[in-house]
Amino acid sequence: MMTHKPLLVTLACALLSFTSAVAKPTAPAGITQEEVDAAQKAWGAALLDISASYRKGGIAEAESKASKVLDHAYGYNLGPVLFKPTLTTAPNTFRTTREGALAYFVGNNAKFPDKGFALKPWVKYEFENAAVQLHGDLALTMGKVRLTDDSGKVTEVDKTWGFKKDDQGKLRIVLHHSSLPYKE
Repeated sequence: MMTHKPLLVTLACALLSFTSAVAKPTAPAGITQEEVDAAQKAWGAALLDISASYRKGGIAEAESKASKVLDHAYGYNLGPVLFKPTLTTAPNTFRTTREGALAYFVGNNAKFPDKGFALKPWVKYEFENAAVQLHGDLALTMGKVRLTDDSGKVTEVDKTWGFKKDDQGKLRIVLHHSSLPYKE
């Protein structure tokens, strides 16, 4: 009796090779400096927009705007976001959930004693990176963010961001750490 093992093995190898090539997902292209700059500018514009929405339409409008910003800019769809906002205290210092981040930006949540950082009357935003690292689909930044309110008072915070491209190639914030600069 004649066996067809060599032919079957050859066909199986060809099929595996073909399905591996077809089923292999394509990784998003690496993050560019321009994409990081655009994401940081968009974050600031969104913060100013939430602030303006609050002054114009109250907490409901600000919360709606902030909710859209979180869904658009942050990577909660990828897992927990490493979010440590500027003005938080224990036990709610770290905000790894969307609910915690929304509460930080607009308050209005009994679980988190925040007043709403984005509800302040911000009118100007600037960022200055000390350094940016690009690592394929991950980028890290560290530097200063300056926010100016409607009275001209400037608040400067130290900011570290981590950005990751999702499967659709969209940049998402997966790390957001800010703190007031140390003063003696």
